[in-house]
Amino acid sequence: MKKSKYSPQQIAKILKEFDNGKTAAEISREYKISAAAF
Repeated sequence: MKKSKYSPQQIAKILKEFDNGKTAAEISREYKISAAAF
């Protein structure tokens, strides 16, 4: 299995940003991940 690009703490931070109102498109651009993966 491939190692994750982001640590669990970073993933939690990204999800918290989404909960606080950032759109999936904004987050995917900022962190260079696909919207589908998000």
